[in-house]
Amino acid sequence: MQRRDFLASSAICLTGKALADTPMPMEILGKSKLKVSKFCVGGYHMRVGGEIAGMRIIERALELGVNFFDSAAKYHGGESDVTYGKVFGGSSSLRQKVLLMSKAEKRDRAGAMEQLENTLRRMKTDYLDLWQCHEVVTHDEVKRIFGPGGSLEAFIKAKEQGKVRHIGFTGHADPTVHLALLNGYDGWETVQCPVNLIDPHYLSFIKNVHPKVRERGLGLIGMKSNAMGSIGKMRIAPIEECLRFAWSQQIDTLVSGAESVDQLEQNVGVLKAFKKMSALEISQILDRTAKGPIGSEIETYKKKEESASLYPAHRDGEPA
Repeated sequence: MQRRDFLASSAICLTGKALADTPMPMEILGKSKLKVSKFCVGGYHMRVGGEIAGMRIIERALELGVNFFDSAAKYHGGESDVTYGKVFGGSSSLRQKVLLMSKAEKRDRAGAMEQLENTLRRMKTDYLDLWQCHEVVTHDEVKRIFGPGGSLEAFIKAKEQGKVRHIGFTGHADPTVHLALLNGYDGWETVQCPVNLIDPHYLSFIKNVHPKVRERGLGLIGMKSNAMGSIGKMRIAPIEECLRFAWSQQIDTLVSGAESVDQLEQNVGVLKAFKKMSALEISQILDRTAKGPIGSEIETYKKKEESASLYPAHRDGEPA
């Protein structure tokens, strides 16, 4: 069953007038205290269809009650930032109603600060609500971030200057890298990592990182609920089940990739009709998905098993 056919036939996915009229579920993003929609527009996928299509997705998301928007310096060579600037840059009142998140993957202070300045210019804004250290996948990167002249210095300075309100980090390859970042600095306010029904079976962020994030009161941002499309393509689970599983993991918000207004409405429809999965339902799903396939064959962005060295590694901001 194709994505559109499944969601159109679902009895618990809101559509039409009910979709716009139903309130958007909101959550407090941990110690940042930002009040975010539980759906966050994914900045890479938003721009896949071009600038006009991206602007339509952003504008429709606003109509549906979404207030949280994701981007990164590397997405489409900066064009994702530009697209947000086209929508939000000309209205100070609109800018104040939304929360903009972007990310920098440079590991040195100067490089990260340059990426921030470019993002602010392209987005036509004076500040970001959340700036995250992007896609940290190795322990060597952690050392560079924390070392002299590392990018952590840029994050601390940017917050002091008011160019960003809150700071955090993202990654998807190895939970021990996330734990090293958490243990190395107590000023992080948010953490972004994978959350899907395959994750618990291999290098699990749900098992190893989520509890630590919650213990510290940080904001927890989920991503890759469909494992970059692999779960759906391999018919492991339908999109609706992927989304419901992710939102049942006590995340504050989910960065979800929508490449069209239609996909956006489908995903938001699942959220607005969302009912948390029971412990039994989750257990049954994990029993089913444990039978395979699991590991980096599906989650291509995770650290490879020795036997999977031939699989190409996925990097954030690249086509699946």
